[in-house]
Amino acid sequence: MTLRGIPLKIQYRTDQDNMVTDFFIPCLSNSIEYDRAVEYVTLKSISTLSLGLQNLLEHEGKIRLLTGHRYKSADLNILTKLYNKKKITNGNSIHGNKIEILQNMIQKNKIQIKIAIPNSEMVDGSFSERIGIFKDEEGNAVAYTGTSNETFNVENMNFESVDVFTSWNDRERVEKKMSDFEKLWNNETDYVEVYDFTYANEHNLLKYDSAWAIESTN
Repeated sequence: MTLRGIPLKIQYRTDQDNMVTDFFIPCLSNSIEYDRAVEYVTLKSISTLSLGLQNLLEHEGKIRLLTGHRYKSADLNILTKLYNKKKITNGNSIHGNKIEILQNMIQKNKIQIKIAIPNSEMVDGSFSERIGIFKDEEGNAVAYTGTSNETFNVENMNFESVDVFTSWNDRERVEKKMSDFEKLWNNETDYVEVYDFTYANEHNLLKYDSAWAIESTN
């Protein structure tokens, strides 16, 4: 099946739909590329994406994640080791062969992460873009906006709605979302500076999410 074969709605809402089974999983499992701009991701969500896009290992596709600069200290520590090709010891938040799959995809450049940091007095908060774009092997695309949930994780479900646009019914809008993402990815967007994950980490541009302080007191 391709993205065009999925019976998609123009909107998914928490009280009316299961966003995971009705929207996210069908689109993810029928894509060879996935672009996501979101304020924040976790190691667990990145691992989930790597498992959901195993067909990427057989295609020239990839996952591109563009996030804000706040990470949990434990996640940042493991991601740093994954990028540096270091062995991961037990005790992390993802188990079994998941960490091996994730490391394999990072090393094959199938998962790419960039960091967006506001650099203007016009922006006094964090990077909070909310764009997601699925692409299939036939050139179809599905874009969505409206959620900060990286993988629609049912364990951390918010009450929210997602607006969905398809390249076969709303090409102009989908192309606009794709253009906005490409400009962000290539550091061509005003008010933010975009860095590769490794560069941002090595130059101490990443900050720990505030949750680490709460967790450390428990």
